[in-house]
Amino acid sequence: MSAATISSPRGALISRRIGLTAAAVVALLLAVLLSLAVGARQIAPTEVFDVLLYGGTSDAAEVVRSMRVPRTVIGLLVGAALALAGTVMQGVSRNPIADPGVLGISQGAAAGVVLAIAFGGVHTLNGYIWFAFLGAGVASVAVYAVASSGRGGATPVKLALAGAAVNALLISVIQGLLTTKSATLEEFRFWQVGSISGRNAEMAGQIWPFLVVGAVLALAAARGLDALALGEDVAKGLGQKVGTVRILGGVAATLLTGVGVSAAGPIAFVGLAVPHITRALVGTGHRWVLPLSALLGPVVLLVSDVIGRIVVPPGEVPAGVMTALIGVPFLIAMARRKAVSA
Repeated sequence: MSAATISSPRGALISRRIGLTAAAVVALLLAVLLSLAVGARQIAPTEVFDVLLYGGTSDAAEVVRSMRVPRTVIGLLVGAALALAGTVMQGVSRNPIADPGVLGISQGAAAGVVLAIAFGGVHTLNGYIWFAFLGAGVASVAVYAVASSGRGGATPVKLALAGAAVNALLISVIQGLLTTKSATLEEFRFWQVGSISGRNAEMAGQIWPFLVVGAVLALAAARGLDALALGEDVAKGLGQKVGTVRILGGVAATLLTGVGVSAAGPIAFVGLAVPHITRALVGTGHRWVLPLSALLGPVVLLVSDVIGRIVVPPGEVPAGVMTALIGVPFLIAMARRKAVSA
């Protein structure tokens, strides 16, 4: 058997992956165009391009520049962050249903926002960001500390149990504060629904450095996540330091979750489903799964946001609601597929 025959399946796989990545880039560009053109006021794609390239002073130009461009940029950042965070969490915990909400990180961010509103006198979306990051960081450290204590270290089962325990505790704290402070409840409800509307360029400037750092750390952990998927003993046999991989992945997931949740609130489905979709397309290698997830996450979020703008005119359904509605059929299909394969 010739070397060319042996290498051809691998070459075909690489070509397929490159083709799918190119298709994801095209889908992302189309999603961006939809986000800029579709809404309560429909703007022709040609007019959108004119505004982006040459500016202008018309009403349509003002809508695109001041409202839709910041909203779209936030959608790009948040979608990529949540998809990457979900991918890393599923790899670190070896739990196929792990996402920023399952391990308590989203609730940690929510608790930080509630405390900021109730006791910090913070009442703006830009102000929530730092408290959400702090809450997400504290929650992730607490989950890992609880899971790593005792015999065996932070196993997947212990991580899931610790995440559930911290999640339940934080929900109790949040509900306790909200029931005693009605003003806090009104403000928090607006943030908790999960949306990218009303966000501005300043917010994008605050969160993008965290996204870059989180993405770099996630990519640095890619090889370790591949080994960890084979089991801890195999990973150790391959020379991987399992504890280091988990810490690196945990820091990346915390930063990325902080980006998504602080800017848009707790948006469901993106962090859970996008990694599964990506693995179905390009396989399980994280060096391909992570970049493709970063492309498909914004597509899912932006398309959901666009659908929410037009489904009940002249009002809007928040993106967080739409992603959950779209995610239900996907999760049912995934559960049926798993049941059949079992």
